[in-house]
Parts: sequence; C-alpha cells; structure tokens
Amino acid sequence: MFLSTWNTMKLHEAQNSWHSDNWIFKFFLLVIVMVASFFIPQLYIQIYGEIARVGAGIFLGLQLVSVIEFITWWNNYWMPQNQSKQSCSFGLVMSIVFYIGSVCGIAVMYYFYGASTACGLNIFFISWTVILLIVMMVISLHSKVKNRGLLSSGIMASYIVFLCWSAIRSEPSHTKCNAHTQNSHTDWTTILSFLIAIGAIVMATFSTGIDSESFRFEFRKDEAKEEDDIPYSYGFFHLVFSLGAMYFAMLFISWNLSHSTEKWSIDVGWTSTWVKIVNEWFAAAIYLWKLIAPIVRQHRVHEQPQPTAAEVHR
Repeated sequence: MFLSTWNTMKLHEAQNSWHSDNWIFKFFLLVIVMVASFFIPQLYIQIYGEIARVGAGIFLGLQLVSVIEFITWWNNYWMPQNQSKQSCSFGLVMSIVFYIGSVCGIAVMYYFYGASTACGLNIFFISWTVILLIVMMVISLHSKVKNRGLLSSGIMASYIVFLCWSAIRSEPSHTKCNAHTQNSHTDWTTILSFLIAIGAIVMATFSTGIDSESFRFEFRKDEAKEEDDIPYSYGFFHLVFSLGAMYFAMLFISWNLSHSTEKWSIDVGWTSTWVKIVNEWFAAAIYLWKLIAPIVRQHRVHEQPQPTAAEVHR
C-alpha cells in the first residue's frame, strides 16, 4: 500500500480510489497474506523480527513528535500570542492542574513501586522523572520562552509521568518492587487492561498516520492547499501503519525474539521497561528542544554580521 500510494497528490488520481475503496478485495488480500504467513520459513521470521525492532523504534519516535505537536497546538489554541488576561488565567490554572496531577502520580509511584530501599531502580526512574519535571517547569517559566511552555509544560509533565508509570508496570511479574504483578493469576482487570492497551495503540497509530503535516519540512508547511489535494499523505499513512504493525509485534513478544510471553500479557519484560524509559527521556528532550530552539535560532540570527550599506548597493 505504501509503494502504490506514496506519490498520490490529487483526489482524482487512481491511487486515491485504491486507498479509499476496494475494501472487499483488500479483505481477501489480507486473508491471503495472513494464511501465507504461516508457511514462511523460521529464518525469515527471525529476520523480520530484527527489522521490526528498528521499525518499532522509528514508530515510537514518530509518535512522540506527533504527541508533542498536538500538545503545542493545544497550547497555542488556548494561549495565543495576542493572549488576554482570561486566556492567560485559564492556561495558568490548567498548567497547575496538570502539574498537581503529575506530583500526585509521582507520589503514588513512590508509594507503590519505591517504598523499599531494595527498589533502587524504580527509585532512580521516578527520581529522574522528577528532575525532568523540574527542568521543564523552570525552562517554561523563563521570560524568553513566553507562552510557548506555560500550558504545554504541564501537559507534557503528565505525559512523561504516565510513561514512567507504564515503564515500571512493564517490569517482570517476579519483580518484588512491582505491586501490581505480584498476583500471577489472570483476572478480568488483566484482560480489560490488555484490550484497552490494544485500542489505545490502534488510535495512536491512526492519529500519527494522518498527522503527516507535523513531519513535513518547514519550507513545505506553508504551501497553499488546493481543493483537489488529498487531505493527508497516503504513503505516510501506510508507512506509519506498517511501522505500527512492527510495534504491535514487539509488544506481543515484549521485544524479546527468543522467549514467549505469558497469557494475556502485553509489553512485559525488562526490555519493554527500558524501551519505555528511554522513550520518556527522549520525549522530554524533544520537548525541551522545542522550547529553546526558537531562542537559539534567534540568538544565531543576531550574531550574524549585518551587511554594510556598500554591500547592499552592490
């Protein structure tokens, strides 16, 4: 699908109908591919697994950019440049609410996952998350950042706290410091969590796939759209879904190609834990760079030597 739609530009092109229609044919094609996958030799499955690891990592990076772009859009929507006192107060209140939620999440994680000194790794994860929260808050309150980080920093704080919690939850069931995995039996909450996780990943994959504008180069973002232009990049959409499928595969095997996972478990294991922790740190780094990048670019522009009058008239 990616190869057949990557260069689609207009709605009247044949690739548009191939992307939007022919569902019966696509369904039978999907069934054929699924059946054929059972006859693929083990060697090729192993090779695909190694490729899927890389693809899943790329998908996480794309998803982070999409999430941060959405947070930035939300901040700009509620905190425009020509902000009034009412909008500024709303942004401040919502930022405080998100930060309070983040602090509560930190306290809960310390209570459940870091109550003992033997849980040194969990304490490190949570403490480093606290440091990231403080750094984001300090930078967002800087006068040069202005309103770019007021509301978005609070939302981002809640997001990285969630990533930290998700990483700790992915620790193996035999870990004594994981309060939620000490009971090894499977109950309805485990199954419900499994289904919710699947649904959330599907929604994240779809939203990232149609958010091709966030990944376009700056000189192409300002291009005017015509009426017959496609609403989003079909090729990018299918590329993201293929990467999302690789991410799904890694979740089901917990990023481990040599061992099978437990029943109704998804994304559990030390590899999954470290992937999520690195994802959290990477998310914080991207967000901090988006805050300071305009200041750095502005500083570089001021440092460039200005042309003299004689050079201008040449």
